[in-house]
Amino acid sequence: MSRLFIVPTPVGNLEDITLRALRVLAEVDMALAEDTRKTSVLFNKYAIHTPLVSHHKFNEHHTVNAIVKKIAAGRRVALVSDAGTPGISDPGFLLVRTCIANNIEVECLPGATAFVPALINSGLPCDRFCFEGFLPLKNGRTTHIKQLQDEKRTMVFYEAPVRLIKTLTQLAEVLGYNRRACIARELTKIHEENNRGTLADLITHYSTNTPKGEIVIVVAGNTPQKKSPTSQSILDDGAH
Repeated sequence: MSRLFIVPTPVGNLEDITLRALRVLAEVDMALAEDTRKTSVLFNKYAIHTPLVSHHKFNEHHTVNAIVKKIAAGRRVALVSDAGTPGISDPGFLLVRTCIANNIEVECLPGATAFVPALINSGLPCDRFCFEGFLPLKNGRTTHIKQLQDEKRTMVFYEAPVRLIKTLTQLAEVLGYNRRACIARELTKIHEENNRGTLADLITHYSTNTPKGEIVIVVAGNTPQKKSPTSQSILDDGAH
């Protein structure tokens, strides 16, 4: 049956892919890839011979209708990104929305995504959190951060290495330099790093240690710290 499959791929370690994902990628008529060169590495490892077609944020508006027509005509198409789940700060939303608008079945497979291990490894509360993705590059950036000043949930951001210091500094200026945070870098790879501390600590560290690789920033929410009872209050309680 023709449909669009959304297929998560590993964020680093090529073994982090499901058996179902491998089967689907091998069975579909074509796979849409953000970067065909990167996806070819995965396909070569698992001997997948499905044709790859370039589909990324710079051409998706021009190609989406043609892709939808192919699926409607009976083709089975898979969408992958460079790493993780398509649509999560990666191309995918436009194609999914257009397929749904044309009554085309969309099937999203569960699988790898960077922010989940980063959130859990941070040691910050993960029962409630908000995913913010990439902050705006220019217009509205400061306003967006200020809107998060009173956010009580743990916050998760994606960032490029070249903007890490700038982003940490802007977050600290609004949320406070003592706000707890964690930088997750090179997840699932040999040099995976989870660096925890205050925003001030992290700014100091990365000012002298140039970061490389994909980065996830996890920041604690604005929750009041519980004060431990003083010895006097304990004595007072015992007097009643």
